[in-house]
Amino acid sequence: MGPEPVSGGVTLQRRNQQRSHQEGFLIEADGHLRGPPFTIPERAPRVLQSYIKQGMYFFVAKVNLNEQKRLGFTYLRPIQVAYESPKLMLPIRLGMVNAQGPQEMFVFTLTRAGRVETTNYRTIRLPTGIDVPEFVKPDFPDFYRKLFTKQHRREGQEAVFLEYCWNVVPNTPSCDPCTAPYLTAEELRSLGAFWISSTANLPGEAVLTRLHLRYDSDHFPEDLQFQVTADRENWQTRYVLHHPYSGTDECSQLVAYHRTVWDRRRKEAENYCDLTGSSMDDTRAKMRVAADWSVPYENATWWERIWKVMDGK
Repeated sequence: MGPEPVSGGVTLQRRNQQRSHQEGFLIEADGHLRGPPFTIPERAPRVLQSYIKQGMYFFVAKVNLNEQKRLGFTYLRPIQVAYESPKLMLPIRLGMVNAQGPQEMFVFTLTRAGRVETTNYRTIRLPTGIDVPEFVKPDFPDFYRKLFTKQHRREGQEAVFLEYCWNVVPNTPSCDPCTAPYLTAEELRSLGAFWISSTANLPGEAVLTRLHLRYDSDHFPEDLQFQVTADRENWQTRYVLHHPYSGTDECSQLVAYHRTVWDRRRKEAENYCDLTGSSMDDTRAKMRVAADWSVPYENATWWERIWKVMDGK
């Protein structure tokens, strides 16, 4: 299908009707996009036109919610687009036209050569390998949100953060620790890693990079520009929990051991406060520790430990 004018000075090319959405490529945008089939904010045409003058196309899609519901999909299915270009970039300015505050973005890349980073914004590794209190485990989402917010502000709200970089070998668990099932050769190929063989004994490798940013127009006025580095070192953000001994056995070194646990708890609390910006009083309350960083069970007598009558056992 050739170019097809729609309302507001917009031209769509190769419009297709799918079951759950209709789609097309935007090739002109010199007016305010109003009315069917697509409606976008008033300031968007100017931003779109700046891209189109660079010879870029925008894929636009309108979701049919009724059809989506009828088909039984809870989430929108991903739309894959394949193209070849010397530019490794991601346009983000259009998404900020009607944004109500900062937006969160995760960028996943698969490459043959190595880790991916941004060239026009600083790429910074998040703190990793740090001991944190035990209460973080059931409360990890809140902990990580606070941590990211603190690092985001510390870097002036204009940095891109590296969360993960790993050599992915199909069908071979090479992670430490593994946080999700490892990817198969077929899955990697479906994600665009065309160099991975689905039949060879040595299918090849792919470097998976995950970047995380929180952006708005004041701090991210430019689109994201990327480069592929030669860095293939496995790296990930991880936070360490220590679970002290809480059994009933007695030994001559138990008191000395508890003192090392208390020293470690103090350091874990300091780490948590530094990572999240939380106060020490609030952190100690969550840890439920005494002034010496002990929990009741550790100050109990041997018979109380056996009978397990103390709080905090």
